[in-house]
Amino acid sequence: MPADSPPETGVTELIQRLLDSPAPPPRVSEMGRVKEVADGVAIVTGLTSALADEVLAFASGVRGIVFDLEPGRLGVVLLGPTEKVAPGESVRRTHRVIGVPVGAALLGRVVDPTGRPRDGQGPLDATHDRPIESPAPGILDRRAVSRPLATGIRAVDAAVPVGMGQRELIIGDRQTGKTSIAVDAILNQRDTGVHCIYCAIGQRGDAVAKVVGAIREGGMMARTVIVAAGDEDVPGLVHIAPYAAMSMAEAFAARGHDVLLVLDDLTHHARAYRELSLLLRRPPGREAFPGDIFFIHARLLERAGQFGEGRGSITALPVVETQAENLSAYIPTNLISITDGQIYLSPRLVRRNQFPAVDLGVSVSRVGGKAQARAFRKVAGNLRVTLSQFEELEDFARFGTRLDEDTRARLARGAAVRTALRQPERDPMPAAEQLAILLAAMEGLLDGLDEARALRAMARVRDAVAGDDSGLAASIAADEPLTDELRAAVLDRARHAIGPAEGEGDDADA
Repeated sequence: MPADSPPETGVTELIQRLLDSPAPPPRVSEMGRVKEVADGVAIVTGLTSALADEVLAFASGVRGIVFDLEPGRLGVVLLGPTEKVAPGESVRRTHRVIGVPVGAALLGRVVDPTGRPRDGQGPLDATHDRPIESPAPGILDRRAVSRPLATGIRAVDAAVPVGMGQRELIIGDRQTGKTSIAVDAILNQRDTGVHCIYCAIGQRGDAVAKVVGAIREGGMMARTVIVAAGDEDVPGLVHIAPYAAMSMAEAFAARGHDVLLVLDDLTHHARAYRELSLLLRRPPGREAFPGDIFFIHARLLERAGQFGEGRGSITALPVVETQAENLSAYIPTNLISITDGQIYLSPRLVRRNQFPAVDLGVSVSRVGGKAQARAFRKVAGNLRVTLSQFEELEDFARFGTRLDEDTRARLARGAAVRTALRQPERDPMPAAEQLAILLAAMEGLLDGLDEARALRAMARVRDAVAGDDSGLAASIAADEPLTDELRAAVLDRARHAIGPAEGEGDDADA
């Protein structure tokens, strides 16, 4: 506008230009109303075209997911505080299904199931979203489980091995060490390149903080995503948490990465789903769970596996809690039938101070044995038989019966093998060190040693193998069988590490 023209002229021209411009196309927005509100759910009317799993926006700012589609009404699961939603409030469609941010920007972060940061480190830089629900890959898109995923835990890697792409259930009563097994498996991936996702489902905030601290201290936080839905969150967030974590894992696997996914735990997930279902008046079934409780866990865990065509793998370690060792409860039996085996942690072993409390008589791996290193198979092949025979003899010996030399020798061997399976938490062990300790125990080098001396001897064997140049670690990595020469070399090194040191310790004590 010229400087000498009156200001009114410019304003008039601008108004005329706006009047002459074409009108913007009308925006049609489908609106509904809240009819009822309960704890974590709402009943909405008026949205006749809404889709399943579509996100709805409430006038109060809370978001929800379409859960039930019924004539004239929608059952909506809320993803925010229930007290902010009031009957009569307006609701609009977003025309988007529920999704979560994915990609490398999530590594090292703590987020909620919708991708919002919970670690105070600022917003995410994720550029891609992925729906939390997706169909499981078909048979032709999968490959056989053939590579081991080492957990660093002797009792697991030797007797209940896990393969990449496997679904191995961790099951046991409260306070038996289920989370410790999962966290140690994450920490053992420090030098493997495996990406890890820990999904806390209905856990207390302090419990999640301990896990985050352990992963950070173990040097794995840079390759780990923490998805947290605490017990203080609404049931809707708890319900979508494992699906969001699985979508994050699928995004990494699509880029060729191997992913370890821990779901801790699906007992809380099942209870949250039961709560939502009963509030939405779905018919209750066994133990008040709705009939589709099996389906929600099956469709989740079926998305894990070993994939082909340049894709990686998703190894799932779901956790489930039992009560009073009741493995026949509804949710545990469901998950046992869905997964490829279970690691059972026994409270009786906890009372005996046997940690990790893995009960090898109940634990099983239906797939991982095919992916176990051949050196491990040769050493640990008789591990279960040795322990089961030892436990039978131990129960018999408690009657005070006089035992012959052979029975006493078998008791000593079994006690040594059981001690060799003890391992402190947050101390995952390389495969070569595990193999050397197990070989020393199975060959009788720890027979007759009390617990304290046996633990010292195992520490010396571990130190001796850590600086070993015999090629044991390379042989395991190459999946070569344990040759007689290598076996003799490992035993000789273990014998030198145990014998003189223990003898000197006895002389000093004397």
